[in-house]
Amino acid sequence: MNTRELTGRQAERFRTAFLAGPALMAGYGVVRLVGRAVSDYGPGVWWTVAHLLFLAAVVAFALVFRGLRELAGVSGGRRVAVEAAAWAGLLGVAAVAVQAAIDLAAGFLAADKQAMSEIFDRVQGVPGMMPLVYTVVPMLFWLGLLALVTLLAFLRRDVVRVWVPVLVLAGTVLMAMSLDLLPAGALCIGLALFPVRRALSGGGEQPWRSRGRTRAERGA
Repeated sequence: MNTRELTGRQAERFRTAFLAGPALMAGYGVVRLVGRAVSDYGPGVWWTVAHLLFLAAVVAFALVFRGLRELAGVSGGRRVAVEAAAWAGLLGVAAVAVQAAIDLAAGFLAADKQAMSEIFDRVQGVPGMMPLVYTVVPMLFWLGLLALVTLLAFLRRDVVRVWVPVLVLAGTVLMAMSLDLLPAGALCIGLALFPVRRALSGGGEQPWRSRGRTRAERGA
């Protein structure tokens, strides 16, 4: 798909995801903090609600990656770089989604925290599970997002300002430092994506359409 093929419905889905992804991630962080404050945060309502929000956030970020990729509107080697960053991020999204699903399943199956810990030990003991789902591949989620917005800060300066990658990096670092900082990290990423979302609405639809007309006029 190139930018000329984006429909109004697709653009609206992307705009919604740019808001929903960070908001749901922040919601996960807040519910997690509350759950830890009022209970032992094991199997139960707090765990389930938090990880449902987490899973929903990850799904929304899959659309964020797609929206950013479509917004690039470039070809050649620059397009290869954009696609590589986007697909790396989507691979990370898949790994984190599996992680969230495992967390939810463990919460449903376990009677208490000890039983849940034993489930995690068995799952993580499966050969290859740790790098694929918990350590290496999930990092591509954040590295892909950072790489993509950095590329767009150079390729689409009219849409992605130079401070956007800085905010994404700040949010990523905060969340890497501690899960307790998830709300703050998600806020940083939400602030970074918000102007991009605005560019995709109203006047934001014009950049890809105008570029599409320009290519057509050149006979591309």
